[in-house]
Amino acid sequence: MTEISSRSLEANLRSDIERTGYYPALVFDSLSTALASEPVLAYLVHHEATFDGRDELRRHITVLALTPSRLVVGHTDEHPPDESSNRPYATSSTEAVRLERVDSVVVTRVVGEPATHLSGGPVHEVVLTIGWGAVSRIDLEPAACADPECDADHGYTGTSSNDDLSLRVSEVADGAEVVAQALTFAASLSQATAVRPR
Repeated sequence: MTEISSRSLEANLRSDIERTGYYPALVFDSLSTALASEPVLAYLVHHEATFDGRDELRRHITVLALTPSRLVVGHTDEHPPDESSNRPYATSSTEAVRLERVDSVVVTRVVGEPATHLSGGPVHEVVLTIGWGAVSRIDLEPAACADPECDADHGYTGTSSNDDLSLRVSEVADGAEVVAQALTFAASLSQATAVRPR
């Protein structure tokens, strides 16, 4: 991967935010506040449109930015008129997570024809899941023993997972460039959060 100056990277980030056409000034202002003048080392911009229960289009943008000390996560959503506002409005929030808090970076790749896949070949879909302990999910189910005749209460068994953010990008919906950007960002974040020998 070629080295890109932080200034060029920030210009590319601004350009990618503007290209979405989704309240770019609001998104960038929100992100700039969280960055607090730290340089951007890597980023990922994901714009998603969904339909709500009333079949109305709702847009959402997620921006991930990696700095030398933090992972900055930004979310911007639009909302229809409601009891708090008689006009449509948008909310934009950011969270800045110290890199030492990030404890898992999970990357799931989906490729077509895996038997002929070559290293560095096309990836159709990427799911990036990042955990830093703010949100934990516990899945429980009744425990059982191997005896099919047993009707004793064995309590519960389950798993706990740390998945504060899960982001899915695909070649069909987002384009090959965004899929590549997701993989580059995941590699940069994994490298930044690797345990350094003392």
